[in-house]
Amino acid sequence: MNFFKNVLASLLGLIIFSFLFFLILIGIAAAGEGEKTVNVEPSSILYIRLSGVLQERTTEDPLKDLFPEVAISEIGLHDLVSTIRHSKEDERIEGIYLDHKLLSGGFASLKEIRDILVDFKSSGKTIYAYGEYISEGDYYLASAADVFFLHPEGSLEFNGLMANITFFKGLFEKLEIKPEIFRVGAFKSAVEPYLRKNMSSENRLQYTSLLNNIYDIYLNDVSQSRDVQKGDLSRYSKELQVQVPEDAYRLKLVDSLGYKDELRSFIAADLGIAEVSDLNFISYKNYKKSYKKKYAKDKIAVIYANGPIVMAGDDTQVVGYKLAKEIRKARENKSIKAIVLRINSPGGSLVASDLIWHEVSLTKGVKPIIASMADVAASGGYYIAMACDTIIAQPNTITGSIGIFGMWFNFEQLLENKFGITHDVVKTGAHSDLYTATRNLTDFERRVIQKGVDKGYQTFITKAANGRGVTPEDIDRVGSGRVWSGLQALDNGLVDIIGNFDDAVDLAAIMSGTEGAYRMVNYPEQKSMFEILLGSVTDEILTYNPMSNEVMVPYLKQIKELQKTKGIQARMTEDLIIY
Repeated sequence: MNFFKNVLASLLGLIIFSFLFFLILIGIAAAGEGEKTVNVEPSSILYIRLSGVLQERTTEDPLKDLFPEVAISEIGLHDLVSTIRHSKEDERIEGIYLDHKLLSGGFASLKEIRDILVDFKSSGKTIYAYGEYISEGDYYLASAADVFFLHPEGSLEFNGLMANITFFKGLFEKLEIKPEIFRVGAFKSAVEPYLRKNMSSENRLQYTSLLNNIYDIYLNDVSQSRDVQKGDLSRYSKELQVQVPEDAYRLKLVDSLGYKDELRSFIAADLGIAEVSDLNFISYKNYKKSYKKKYAKDKIAVIYANGPIVMAGDDTQVVGYKLAKEIRKARENKSIKAIVLRINSPGGSLVASDLIWHEVSLTKGVKPIIASMADVAASGGYYIAMACDTIIAQPNTITGSIGIFGMWFNFEQLLENKFGITHDVVKTGAHSDLYTATRNLTDFERRVIQKGVDKGYQTFITKAANGRGVTPEDIDRVGSGRVWSGLQALDNGLVDIIGNFDDAVDLAAIMSGTEGAYRMVNYPEQKSMFEILLGSVTDEILTYNPMSNEVMVPYLKQIKELQKTKGIQARMTEDLIIY
């Protein structure tokens, strides 16, 4: 019977692989067609559809063009910013049309887009925006437009920011799972969901301060663009005064309540075009193909540290030894004159973070290395930045969280009382079974583990102090696991400059003497769609094999996730989502 099961599973895999390979061939052909130069008509409007997920880099996927209705919509932050910058100087581009379709992104990334939109307007060109359902994040961008039409029956969210944290202590009590937690720092809140049913006073304090700081930046920017007093905006938000579209118009948050065709008529009249049908719109995607990047011998390497930091993992994570290798390669490459380490990470494994830190420290002094912080660079994300020559953060970047913890779970009572599974052990020493999940730790063992965590924290603050040119005591005062906004981090001496990605690249060029004569290269190199799909096919066969025990699949996935948090962790709460 097993023979036939294996044969059927193999046939299924072959069918899936053949189908996807066929799609790849079509995609490659489509991509080849897409390489043709795109002509831009005079008096064109750059059309940008703001939908899906905002990511650091655009995933090159030709299949998206073939099946747009099933593809996950995403926008590459740096591609979008560079395209808007290029359009500012392009005489063929008369303005920008922002079509809001619920874009998901962190506020630091949204600020990078917003800032380049504001810069675009300095050319005298106009930005038009339209939306039906406008989230707080969407409005942060839409408010930068010169003309903003909201659908008459749509909605605009303007009620402030929130962060929601899920707690699991009640679940663990019901399942009789005992967490073993070791940490340093009253603000190290990553472990709180396993110890409490609500926030500690320290955690509530730090996140209240963080949210207020981020929202203050938000209100400042909106106030300047909409010419509405910041105090009034704050009152509108706190009192929930924007309840229907008419409220948004009355309070001057939007310019008109109208339909998309009405905005197009407005644009035509604004540009002196007699017929709406004569408007020339060019999509952001096509406009990117209308110009070519300049070639230069000297390079600035942009190395992306995007995602949780782990010892072993996939392309959605920062694998310590792999990223360390990329930094080493860039350091040894003579054509690379400087490095920008682009960080968007809540941290993770202390050892993996230290592997990256070590390569950064070896690079410093050999060639300039600049840290550019995106939405979050906390805990291990800050650890890997602290040896850089200069640290640049956005004013609303979530940063700091200097602290560590260790954690695993005792499943003994769950297994015995719920499933009737018991364990016995033979060992050569009293503590040979220290790292098992089926018994309580002794007080002595807890002291031993806490000693390791304490040592890790001392390492963290000592290396941070060396990087920042202060004492470990200075770092400890702003550490203890507390998170800060970029502005707060600047005040506390944790970062050097408030700025964006472009500022980091410009500084790298200045420090390396390559101003105006360089090109950027990105690392790690993105996998081709063939490699991605081939890996996906393998995963699908292993996970969704119809002959496998489907009941065990979710548990196997969870076990894999738990393996990523082995050892001492320098990580902030991963599921902290601000919206």
